[in-house]
Amino acid sequence: MARCRVSRSAETKHLVTPFNTVFTSLVRLSGNLESVSLSVDRALSGVSFEDVEDEADDFYLTDINFIREWLPSVSDALKSFSVSDFWVQSCWRRSEALSLISSTCHNLVKLVVRNAWLSVDGLCLMPTLTYLTLEFVRLDDEDLSRINAYDEDLSRINACFPNLTQLNLIGVGGLKEPKINLLHLTTCQWSVSNAPLSLIVCEPCLVDFNLRCIKPRLVVLEAPLLSNFSLSLENTDELRLKNCANMQCLQLSVECLSLHFLFSMFCHCSTVKRLTLDLNSFSWGGLKDGIGMKMIKELIAHLVVHEMGTELSDVSLLIHRDVNSYLAGSLISVCRSKFPRVRLRWGIWKEGIKDTWVSDGI
Repeated sequence: MARCRVSRSAETKHLVTPFNTVFTSLVRLSGNLESVSLSVDRALSGVSFEDVEDEADDFYLTDINFIREWLPSVSDALKSFSVSDFWVQSCWRRSEALSLISSTCHNLVKLVVRNAWLSVDGLCLMPTLTYLTLEFVRLDDEDLSRINAYDEDLSRINACFPNLTQLNLIGVGGLKEPKINLLHLTTCQWSVSNAPLSLIVCEPCLVDFNLRCIKPRLVVLEAPLLSNFSLSLENTDELRLKNCANMQCLQLSVECLSLHFLFSMFCHCSTVKRLTLDLNSFSWGGLKDGIGMKMIKELIAHLVVHEMGTELSDVSLLIHRDVNSYLAGSLISVCRSKFPRVRLRWGIWKEGIKDTWVSDGI
């Protein structure tokens, strides 16, 4: 941060060698690099637009001219490339860095891009890439039309990164009707920042999936090998699960969707053994009868439990920290007396704080 102030000051800026120049020289002297990671200092995260000159680009890390100066010299050996840009300077400059990276880094395995406005013009096939993270990245409709042949959103990634096994899309803006279809994908974390019309995921090898969204009209998931599924949303008009008969662990966080409507969509999830719920209300009888989850062995609930079935053998119960201790104690006593054969593990939870377990099962 101190270096940043010196480089920005009119009186001292001539005394400081620009970061881009220093970095480019270091890379050229380093020989065959296999990994490169670029990131602005966390102290700069508090810098506002008013603090930066309009034309300043000293920390614009996805600048195609800057990357072109050093990347070709290490591209053959490079396997991992991570860049976290300075949003104040990158948000209004569309970068063509993806085109350069894909056309020169033929052995790249891992790519991470954060805080940037990216263009997919000229994006090339990258068959060696297995790990991709795009976090707080802006993509425009004219770019998205080149990414996805299905719905003009993400098919360029589907086509140009065919061997991805892990995909993280965190706060990627501009998506309206995104569809992911990657034949080798096993792990996916998708946090949707805007409100797309629909979300479609068709993944034959997907095992772990974490999806966070707001109010899509339609959510479609087809994943025959999916074992762990975490879904967080406010509402949706329709939720379709196709061929998801292998699901073992299910975590749900729903703001304003009725249990009856939501769980009616999960009629093919009878194999779930571990269920975690974060809902406003809950009735075990309604859940069990509605979707036939007779295989459940462990229930973790961030809610008020009205009724539990005798089929359960293990229950993990988290009580909100603000609940009166007398009421919490009464609930635990009732659970023990009414369900003596159930192994009860209980603890305390609160928003933004790690769960605290008080007992390991009684």
